[in-house]
Amino acid sequence: MKKHTILIAAAIALATTNVSAFTSGDMILRAGITHVAPDESSSNVFIGSTDVGVGVNVDNNSQLGLNFAYFLSPNWAIEILAATPFEHDIGLNTVGPLGSTKHLPPTVSANYHFLDANSAFQPYVGVGINYTIFFSEDFTAANQEAGFSDLQLDDSVGLAAQVGFDYMLDKHWFVNASARYIDINTEANFENNGTAGVVDVDIDPYVYSLTIGYKF
Repeated sequence: MKKHTILIAAAIALATTNVSAFTSGDMILRAGITHVAPDESSSNVFIGSTDVGVGVNVDNNSQLGLNFAYFLSPNWAIEILAATPFEHDIGLNTVGPLGSTKHLPPTVSANYHFLDANSAFQPYVGVGINYTIFFSEDFTAANQEAGFSDLQLDDSVGLAAQVGFDYMLDKHWFVNASARYIDINTEANFENNGTAGVVDVDIDPYVYSLTIGYKF
């Protein structure tokens, strides 16, 4: 019995050795995979005053995700989300491919960490502001031949919310998983054989990240 008790105590000690919660002034850097899954809805596409009768859809994409956080106190941290550019195909509902766009979604969040100095599991929640920058908007070659041109998507400002956790491996290294909801709305403008067209799109993606982190 004593032997088993010693082994259990040793296992607990090993699990908590070199594990440290965050504190004021800590800086952390995370890097890994970030997946953007739009929960989109849209108005119908209008060309001039003509209602085409269909809306648009936006597909998923995964990229390298990066985020940096600075702890103002043991519980509160400011986090900046960045990533390599996401690229999404845009389609006309029930019709087919329409074009594509790239975007960058920098997001600044205030995160509250439910710290437990005796646990490797460190959960948190956060709210923040997102600014999404759209660029490299293009129609497919077939749509360009049909007279579609000059696709432009307005940049977006919206709220963001997230939940996540860090799992400490030692005093510096940890793994992280998080899920975000970001309010992204845009208006797409274009021309079709010289006639102006427009469609409003609520992209509103769920953003999932799995990263490795380091505490400085």
